[in-house]
Amino acid sequence: INLPKDGSLQESYHGCYVSVIYSISVSCDRGMLKKTLTKEIEFIVEIPSSTPIADVKPVIFDITPKSLADVDSSILKNIPDFRISGKLHKSYCNINHPFTGEVNINMSVSSIRSLELQLARIESVYLPGSNKFQQEASEVQKLQIGEGNLCRDMVVPIYMVFPRLHCCPTLKTQSFKIEFEINLMIIFEDGHVITENFPITVVRD
Repeated sequence: INLPKDGSLQESYHGCYVSVIYSISVSCDRGMLKKTLTKEIEFIVEIPSSTPIADVKPVIFDITPKSLADVDSSILKNIPDFRISGKLHKSYCNINHPFTGEVNINMSVSSIRSLELQLARIESVYLPGSNKFQQEASEVQKLQIGEGNLCRDMVVPIYMVFPRLHCCPTLKTQSFKIEFEINLMIIFEDGHVITENFPITVVRD
């Protein structure tokens, strides 16, 4: 990673296509006929946000077959009827605090196999020749927050800790970008999988 001209550092991060790594290398030359001793140790850089963390309102959601986007009508008619509601407490998230919210299975004709929460990263790298960013998404972690055919109208809590190193505050520079999103996944017994996407902004206090 090339540092900006002002010499500012970026936070440590281990990704698939973008990584920000800081390390110290030491070598000791012990003379002729003796192997040089070398050691390299990574150290972690954390950079608090320079602006106060915004107080963002909860994200309310209500998922039904009709609310699904980018689904072909021929597929949509085979999806069992359901309604799933809930809220994410914040979309502007402090990396030092857990990500929280709640989900409620109001109604589902088909039995549910699993309710899962996925943290995904969107890494973008600037391509000088094309004058645009190449974007790739990948999974950071997935948590099962409900197993089996969940009781209807029962609040299921969401609680997820942001992983160290594989997650960092949302970052946008001239050469690369690191952004994050939450995917709520409802897996039915008949094989249908419903995914609702929620972009989030990650910051550090």
